[in-house]
Amino acid sequence: MARTYALVSADSHVNEPPDLWTTHLPARYVDRAPRIEHLEQGDAWVMEGALDVINFGANCCAGLPPERRSAWVRWEDVRPGGYDPAARVAEQDLDGVDAELLYPTPRIGNQVVWHVEDRDFHLACTRAYNDWLSAYAAHAPDRLWGVALMPNVGADAAVEELHRALALPGLRGVMLGQYPHGGDQIGAEDDAFWAAAAEAGVPVSIHVAFATAAQGDVSRMRLSGSTRFYDAPVRAQQLIDTGVFDRFPALRVVFVEVDSSWTPYLRSQLDDRFLRANPATRPAIRRLPGEYFTDNICTTFITDPYAIPNRHAIGVTQMLWSSDYPHTGSDWPDSRRTIDETFAGVPADERHAILAGNALRLWGTPGG
Repeated sequence: MARTYALVSADSHVNEPPDLWTTHLPARYVDRAPRIEHLEQGDAWVMEGALDVINFGANCCAGLPPERRSAWVRWEDVRPGGYDPAARVAEQDLDGVDAELLYPTPRIGNQVVWHVEDRDFHLACTRAYNDWLSAYAAHAPDRLWGVALMPNVGADAAVEELHRALALPGLRGVMLGQYPHGGDQIGAEDDAFWAAAAEAGVPVSIHVAFATAAQGDVSRMRLSGSTRFYDAPVRAQQLIDTGVFDRFPALRVVFVEVDSSWTPYLRSQLDDRFLRANPATRPAIRRLPGEYFTDNICTTFITDPYAIPNRHAIGVTQMLWSSDYPHTGSDWPDSRRTIDETFAGVPADERHAILAGNALRLWGTPGG
């Protein structure tokens, strides 16, 4: 009997276990593998290319009262569902969640893309993560929907990993930490990746923001949780203005954990500036910039009190609820109570679309 989905989180997370890379990397890289070290204030990841250690207390504190939350914890205090899929299904049941899209811990997943000085090591770290996530999600592929990391050392490598990852059990999506050829500017060679994703029918996710600086680089602006939508408008405009969606109209890009209520404002501003520009100098695109949000761009939100009443301006089909479990933003195990409060008065069909239907449309079967 096919499972019925009433609540799908379009953005949840795993907690990477200490042996992920030491177990899954080729033997020649084990000495360089990302690892957890025990420090005086708590445990933290140490990764090549990072300028500072990466703690993870805020990434495993869902369900705890604020006074018990800390950036620093010991690994043994991490809730088992972050790394044990059997425990994760039980944690889903406590929250009434039918399935989750699973993303990496942001600073850990993004830091992997900074191994660009050694292309082979970067690729090996990316593949190792995807192999581990596949094994995790394959425990319950109807409930655990893995999102694979994509490398950023060339579009050819990204296309190869896209096809390899989507052939693994349990993986249904892909995410970028930089553009496939590397960096934060779209290149002509990236078209090969957009084409592959569109042909495969798999959405491309960008989680919060690109990794434009190494962990611990204080020279770059650091986004707080309340400003996590800051990078998404930049990437959206890049994708629109460079004609990516004109060349690949079937491509879907999901901006994850950036909320939704900013999109009508951006759409109106993009259109206004486009129409005011000299036709000879404005982007050579086929539609008004804002129109691409209707078909090609989706956003996920955790708690966005302006999004629900403005859902028609945003686009009901382009909004996806997420729990963010087990991170700070999650209301686990009380997500349904929060949903009932914020969705009061929303018609049943629109409620279902935002809470489950849109995710099923985008990721409901492996490969789309």
